[in-house]
Amino acid sequence: MVPPPGYQTENKNKVCRLLMSLYGLKQASRQWNAKLTTALQDNGFKQSAADPSLFTKVSDKSFMALLIYVDDILVAGSDSQQIHSLKEFLDKTFKIKDLGHINYFLGLEAFRTDNGLNLCHRKYTLEILKENGFQGPSQFILPSVQDKSSATLREISLINQKFIEDWDTHLMAAHRVLRYLKGSPGKGLFYPADSATKLQGFSDSDWATCADSRKSITGFCIYLGQSLISWKTKKQATVSRSSSEAEYRALASTVCEIQWLLYLLDDLKAKPNSPTTLFCDSQSAIAIGENHVFHERTKHIEIDCHVVKQKVHEKVIKLMSISTQKQVADGFTKGLPRLLFDAFHSKLGLQDIHAPTYGGVIK
Repeated sequence: MVPPPGYQTENKNKVCRLLMSLYGLKQASRQWNAKLTTALQDNGFKQSAADPSLFTKVSDKSFMALLIYVDDILVAGSDSQQIHSLKEFLDKTFKIKDLGHINYFLGLEAFRTDNGLNLCHRKYTLEILKENGFQGPSQFILPSVQDKSSATLREISLINQKFIEDWDTHLMAAHRVLRYLKGSPGKGLFYPADSATKLQGFSDSDWATCADSRKSITGFCIYLGQSLISWKTKKQATVSRSSSEAEYRALASTVCEIQWLLYLLDDLKAKPNSPTTLFCDSQSAIAIGENHVFHERTKHIEIDCHVVKQKVHEKVIKLMSISTQKQVADGFTKGLPRLLFDAFHSKLGLQDIHAPTYGGVIK
């Protein structure tokens, strides 16, 4: 350790004394989190067991929730005076900077309208396009086509896995994704202000879609009322022997996500009273989830997948059949033609507030 540049001293052995270990040390983040957690708990907040970054405080007349990422804090509540008191407490304890109403948080841009809230990644997307030289004019292109070999999920998964034996093909796939993003950088999710507190999910899979490993793709999306709050697309860990098994594994992943969301909603005092409706377009997968004596076709499936049966029996989940044409999660597992792709976006609740045709009023 040496004195910083510009500091003059006759004693060359002097060093700076560290008063606050917020950045730079390996244990700094853990110590900061422990100190902030203790301070919030002393102020009456309860840390969520489902998500340690969530803190809630309930009183007779108000409810407050804090979401924390390192030293960035998002506060929501029903009483503005309670929020103001919390800000004064945090400023007295840690010296905070109040940024006012949310408009930009951890890369997310938030726009409030009379009808609800829109979240998008426009600034972040434009930065990516600038870094990769995609600022000039280019033709709008879909990120996927019907051919499975060039579907979006396969393109992105191959890029993420850093396959280098066919670099040109994967670079073209990456450029295809960037050209699509350039066509709609401001497209984001819309959350209506009057959305109901009822969960419903859509689960789907594409059997043996990976030509290299023959593993299937899991895709699901979960709505709170009309608002999309959770979604996932991922290659399954093991090879499924049938499309029914692949669909059943996708159901198990969706059920686990729904259970976690129910824990969070319970912490937020918004837990639904009715079972969560889970839609699947595989009759055989639904039969496996509802039938406890379906041994011949399920004896080789891992035990953890049978969480579906348990949650159906506990009336946490209600399995429902849906046609493939109405399956919302279909776009998470395979490439779609243009018309179906646009319909898929519409069902997700995506909108572009920066588009010339947008008619909402941004606050």
